[in-house]
Amino acid sequence: MPAMRLPSCRAAVALLLLSLSIAGCSSPTRVYYEPEEFDSTTTHTRSYPATEAQTCEAARRALLSQGYMITAGTADLVTGRKSFQPAAEVHVEVEFRVVCARDSQRGDGGRRTIAFASALQDRYGVKKTNNSASVGVGAIGSLSLPFSSSDDALVKVASETLTDERFYDRFFSLIDRFLPAAAEGKPAEASPVVTPQPLIEAPLRPVPLSPTRG
Repeated sequence: MPAMRLPSCRAAVALLLLSLSIAGCSSPTRVYYEPEEFDSTTTHTRSYPATEAQTCEAARRALLSQGYMITAGTADLVTGRKSFQPAAEVHVEVEFRVVCARDSQRGDGGRRTIAFASALQDRYGVKKTNNSASVGVGAIGSLSLPFSSSDDALVKVASETLTDERFYDRFFSLIDRFLPAAAEGKPAEASPVVTPQPLIEAPLRPVPLSPTRG
């Protein structure tokens, strides 16, 4: 009798292993955003004692001072774009977006504003395409020749939101520098400038904003 039960036990074990294998294959693939815990409240935000328009104007000047091309600028929104070339066949573009919203919880009569900053980095690579040359030869039709030409094109290979806290700290420090001049309505300059001493209480050392310098 025990010899007759052995095949049935093996079959049960095989069925169990098969079911576990199928369950493992059908499990959902882990995606990258699952670790997102929404636990940071300072990386992308900073509060300023100014109106929305003044804060966004200071943000615009901060981006201009670092060579960003301003693509949009309103009283509550500023966007800028900057290009980088870290390697011969690699092109990187960083799009910076700042939204200025009234901080009504402070009770300062609308004189405080929260700046929300977010930078998106797009990476492009060179894609080469070889094209063979062909010529028409009367009644024969077209004849392919061993001559070829290559066309190079930039193709987006990656896109990522920058999350380095130090990167945003440097940007918010620049807003602190330009905020007094923005509040007084003085003209902005596209090159890095040092704010005159009477306009600030404690001058801050200029800090590079480039994301390539972690």
